[in-house]
Amino acid sequence: MEPANRKLIRPSFTEAKAEAKGQRPPQPRGGPKRTSPPEQTNAENFYYLKQMQSKTSMSIVLRDGEILKGVIEWYDKDCLKVNREGAPNLLVFKSNIKYMHKA
Repeated sequence: MEPANRKLIRPSFTEAKAEAKGQRPPQPRGGPKRTSPPEQTNAENFYYLKQMQSKTSMSIVLRDGEILKGVIEWYDKDCLKVNREGAPNLLVFKSNIKYMHKA
């Protein structure tokens, strides 16, 4: 006796209709394609703007271990301008910053 060819999952209506007509059932396309994440999220810009508007005192730790304390006055793609109290204002390259936090 030959085993019956059984499907474990009920076919969709379109598959059953195609099989009844003797046609090949349509293949699923895999759903919608996922898009890649955006190149830039603007999270860094949002953080700098928030700290600038509230004039938050920041501690900036440089790669060599030096710590700068001051308020971020402005920023661009490559650097930050830090206003310090009792010391000259500095233009710090972002590549030299190890990390920063609120003072």
